[in-house]
Amino acid sequence: MTTAPELVTWLLDTDPALRWQVQRDLLHEPEPVWQQTRRQVAVRGFGARLLARQDPDGQWAGGAFFPCGFDGSGPGQPWTATTWSLTSLREWGVDAAALGDTAERLAAVRWEYDDLPYWGGEVDVCINSWTLSNGLWLGADVDALVDWFGAHQLPDGGWNCEWIDGSTRSSFHSTLNALRGLLDYERRTGDRDRTAAVRHRGEEYLLTRRLHRRLSTGEPVGPWTTVFRNPARWKYNVLSAADYFRAAGRHDGTPPDPRLAEAIGFIEDAQRPDGRWAQGPVLAGEVWFEVDVPEGEASPWLTFQALRVLEWWAGR
Repeated sequence: MTTAPELVTWLLDTDPALRWQVQRDLLHEPEPVWQQTRRQVAVRGFGARLLARQDPDGQWAGGAFFPCGFDGSGPGQPWTATTWSLTSLREWGVDAAALGDTAERLAAVRWEYDDLPYWGGEVDVCINSWTLSNGLWLGADVDALVDWFGAHQLPDGGWNCEWIDGSTRSSFHSTLNALRGLLDYERRTGDRDRTAAVRHRGEEYLLTRRLHRRLSTGEPVGPWTTVFRNPARWKYNVLSAADYFRAAGRHDGTPPDPRLAEAIGFIEDAQRPDGRWAQGPVLAGEVWFEVDVPEGEASPWLTFQALRVLEWWAGR
């Protein structure tokens, strides 16, 4: 699968946080080329702007998951606090060295839930996944979280952030986020023995449901599975899920699972005649600054994500 030259030009005319990934995953340029671009993320554009917002104590907006003083009012959820900011910087490819002693400073931070220590995680599956990935990236001691996911995997193979309230049925959202943390652990440590069985069982939860169907009836779980947006935050959609399976397949050395075919069809159908994918409804909530286009406009981030998924699928 070859990306049209005009699309390549458009995708490269973006922030370094996206440009280096285009160079690596779509253009397949040599590592020294995309690594040179990646190094710019911490000093130019989105990465530099977000690093400049960090508080002296290592946090962002004075809070672990919510900004200091957040009272639950206003539309949506603020996306400015520490966990969201760290996750963005990591996903944009910022070198951990650019954050200095952030891991040590955050060791003194507590979660809003039960005043638990930051790197120990809390009870929410998605929060613990981001904490695991961010801690591994920054070199924090998050080892206890690795086994937490196996201990909290539900009988159906997935996870649900509402397990603490008694839920015994998994959530697509929680399951995908848990899988990302487990995959990050394997890729960063090389240790498959500790997590691979748990991860593969979670993958089966999504695959047996074709990434968007109820196992009991075969009906779609909801229209939200085909709503593509960037940033997706915690919300699930089949593009994000397919991109996870692309990364997991490359890690495992396995070809795309045929059960992804229906989801791939949704991704293909969403492509506009100009070869781009449009931004969906942006999640409400305060942000430090916008990183993508408004709803309805062509999104470079979604276009990149869709193109690399389809290239991987075509190579099966």
